[in-house]
Amino acid sequence: MTDRSDDRSADQPGGGWSTEGLGYLQDEAARQRVFVVHPYVKDSRKADALVRSPEARLEEAKGLALAIDIDLVGGECIPLRGVRPATYLGVGKLGDLKDFAKEEEIDLFIFDCELSPIQQRNLEREVGAKVIDRTALILEIFGNRASTKEGELQVELAHLNYQRSRLVRSWTHLERQRGGAGFMGGPGETQIEADRRIIADRITRIKRQLETVTRTRTLHRAQRQKTPYPIVALVGYTNAGKSTLFNMVTDAEVLAEDMLFATLDPTMRSIDLPSGRKIILSDTVGFVSELPTMLVAAFRATLEEVLEADVIVHVRDAAHPDSEVQKKDVEEVLGDLGVDFESDADGTPIIEALNKADLLTEDMREAAMNKADRQDRVVALSGLTGEGCDTLIQAIDAILSAQDHRVELTVPYSDGATQAWLHANAKILSEKHGEDGVCYNFTVDPVAWAKFTAKTR
Repeated sequence: MTDRSDDRSADQPGGGWSTEGLGYLQDEAARQRVFVVHPYVKDSRKADALVRSPEARLEEAKGLALAIDIDLVGGECIPLRGVRPATYLGVGKLGDLKDFAKEEEIDLFIFDCELSPIQQRNLEREVGAKVIDRTALILEIFGNRASTKEGELQVELAHLNYQRSRLVRSWTHLERQRGGAGFMGGPGETQIEADRRIIADRITRIKRQLETVTRTRTLHRAQRQKTPYPIVALVGYTNAGKSTLFNMVTDAEVLAEDMLFATLDPTMRSIDLPSGRKIILSDTVGFVSELPTMLVAAFRATLEEVLEADVIVHVRDAAHPDSEVQKKDVEEVLGDLGVDFESDADGTPIIEALNKADLLTEDMREAAMNKADRQDRVVALSGLTGEGCDTLIQAIDAILSAQDHRVELTVPYSDGATQAWLHANAKILSEKHGEDGVCYNFTVDPVAWAKFTAKTR
């Protein structure tokens, strides 16, 4: 059995909701000892190659747990014949978990599934430790990582909605009633009713704050749209290596760790392409399967750059055994956001970046290179070593260049501002000096050209 510090104050199972602090994993004395459980019904798994194995699901859940400052003891896949409505697990496995929790001094079990409030409460009673589900874990991660005002408000709103359904967890005082005013009849307000009212009031206040923040964000977006540079967004499953690739390409120092959800707030940098064009590269939050529905709004707020992007780079962890499943998850979320994968003509151009080539086996590497050779918008690369990054930049440049307008324009000699803008933002194919001015033959990004001409009218 592992010894721990004597000054540690072990948390008791259960515990109520508080309007101050929304964390599930908070412990003032030390990091909590956590064990991850992935229960699955054996006969319910589909015979589909694009379905994660229980072992892969467990590893992802453990990775999510490690994104929080806890002491991860381990994890276990638990096959089930069926889900029990009261406790999710059977009596035998509950007994095993109870003994394990006592022996290893487990403070918290994370169940990689969705638990009902009743199941959560009963599990805590049976195993003698705190229990949270996948939704609560992801809420905790977002709550710790969100830094923008809107992100913080959206996460807190999701927390409150989640906790409102769980006020019956293990509270011992919820049956008490507060007496009403002396002249009023009736038994008064129960504690749980009061807590629900407090949460409802806070939800109302947060929604009002969100309306104000959303209006401000709309103004900021309108300001960003005035920039003459195309936006290229890096998207992908969490821990696919987007931030590492972003740092390699832009020489930035964005947090890049082997950790799920290392990036939650978009980061943007400008870079120059070989053609001389300047673009804005945006690093976004990583995607994850089974994102809690109550977090979709907060998640979308971090992905607004994707919706405005001129090019999307889908960064994939080519070395991950579930790379194809992750690709499917990302495409489903992008499809829900309105990104069109089916139409190359009307949709946003998408480049598939097969990242982590340095970790591929020889056979996997050959397959990735062959795929990149056969398909125009597929690039094999390594954000860590820089291999293939030049090819990615060239692919972005080629897509944007294909969208360029070809224009022939005579600019008066006195119009130095237009001449300067063309030399800075357009690819000049030829220029001839005449009596009326300089005749330019050039290609230019249509968005940038439209914004410039609108200003000069």
